[in-house]
Amino acid sequence: MADTDKTDWDAIVIGSGIGGMAAAAALSKIGYKVLLLEQYNTLGGLSHSFTIDGFSWDAGIHYLNCVAPDDRERRILNWLSDTPIELASMGAIYDTLHIGDAEPLALSRPYEAYSRDLKDRFPEEAEAVDAWIAALKEGRDAVLKVTSTRAMPEFAGTVLKWWHGHAIERWCKRTTQDVIDEITDNPVLAAAFAAQWFDHGGRPGKASFAMHALITGAYLQSGAWYPKGGGASFADHILPTITKAGGAARANTKVDRLLIRGDRVVGVRTTKGEDIHANTVVSDIGARETVNNLLSAHCGNQDWIQAIRALPHSVAHFSLFVGFEGDVQRAGATRSNHWIYPGGKVDVVWDGAPDTPPPGLFVSFASLKDPGHDPGPAQKYAGEIVAWVDWSVVEKWAEMEPDSRGKDYQKFKKRVEDAMFALFEVYFPELAKLVVFRNLSTPLTTRSITGHHKGAFYGIDTTPERLMSEVLQTRTPVPGLFLAGQDVLTPGIPGALWGGVLAAATVDPRLFRQLPS
Repeated sequence: MADTDKTDWDAIVIGSGIGGMAAAAALSKIGYKVLLLEQYNTLGGLSHSFTIDGFSWDAGIHYLNCVAPDDRERRILNWLSDTPIELASMGAIYDTLHIGDAEPLALSRPYEAYSRDLKDRFPEEAEAVDAWIAALKEGRDAVLKVTSTRAMPEFAGTVLKWWHGHAIERWCKRTTQDVIDEITDNPVLAAAFAAQWFDHGGRPGKASFAMHALITGAYLQSGAWYPKGGGASFADHILPTITKAGGAARANTKVDRLLIRGDRVVGVRTTKGEDIHANTVVSDIGARETVNNLLSAHCGNQDWIQAIRALPHSVAHFSLFVGFEGDVQRAGATRSNHWIYPGGKVDVVWDGAPDTPPPGLFVSFASLKDPGHDPGPAQKYAGEIVAWVDWSVVEKWAEMEPDSRGKDYQKFKKRVEDAMFALFEVYFPELAKLVVFRNLSTPLTTRSITGHHKGAFYGIDTTPERLMSEVLQTRTPVPGLFLAGQDVLTPGIPGALWGGVLAAATVDPRLFRQLPS
């Protein structure tokens, strides 16, 4: 091994998702020379964009919350960026629900408008709607108390949780379905309450209600937003902050393991055999992926490692990326997303893929949300159709190289694609006629891009156990190693952003004084 007294960088950040970019940029803002490493060929993690045949899609962004002009997250995002990211509002209506045979239900913000939407559809359930909205507000407050402890000393976090114990018991330790069952027995209203669960990846029967309240409430409070230029704009605006401070960002650089001397981290070794040294390493690749892939079996801290491995992973998904040519708005496309549940049940995943129709779809038209999109004379627009599944449907191909999965895998993908498109066509028959391009992404793609265990889009599942876990702290028991990203806080862009910022502030507490208030 090379001389470990030599320090190449002030800090190394592994993973260039929002959490990794935020951690690297925050440290750069206070003078650190940071190296950001990304295993994939494009920087940005699940916020990156890609283009095929003149159509552009985002790998993981469909809409954002907590980024209204008055939100602190927006101010922090601007502070981290070399130049501010332009974000466009999706308007008052941001999600439309299609539940069984019921008429589509358009959901709008803020809370008062959402309440009116539900009461207009379910006038006999006004009391239940009021109870649900009150629960969302209280649950959101409760989860913020818990997640605020992620960068605190253990004693302070324990005291805070004790002080708010009643709210935590009521909202954080019960599932979404537990709370819904307490409020209503109307199956369609209950489905409407839970329908947007894939925004955090936790099924209603498993997810902490407080996590559902946090994500749902954030859209109601500050609206839904989309970045001009798509998800790639995050890397475009944040990475220059790192490089202008003397740092660097490298794609196609996979970390094989952490370098440890004594009991502390002193750098990383890449899969190409390069040793890179720093006294601080921040991992944004996921808590489970960090302990499984970067730490040796002899590093100690086995209780912490086993506790992380015991946490459940979130669901996986298929994404069917589609390209349209023509007047998509006349044909039925909207800025609002569409949640489709043909059987009326929302706590479902596509376990029978592709032998049964998908029990649920999420449909998004990114091009209509992006103020920078130019459809050109051919009127090109991009859309995405998502179906949530369990890893088991692709597991038999998981250990094969992509080019050796054979004809069976290609047939499987074609059947999945056809089944998803057939259901899309039922709800958007005129739009289906305008589709000129289709490309399917599977859970194997997610694992290839992110390294996530079993293709879990959101990493660790949003169960009460995950929310209350004491092991998901920004500071790990391995000296010099810190965790960032959505596993530390909450799923989604704002959660990953905070996860990165808090990791950086744990490295150097001077950041707390510089963060925009």
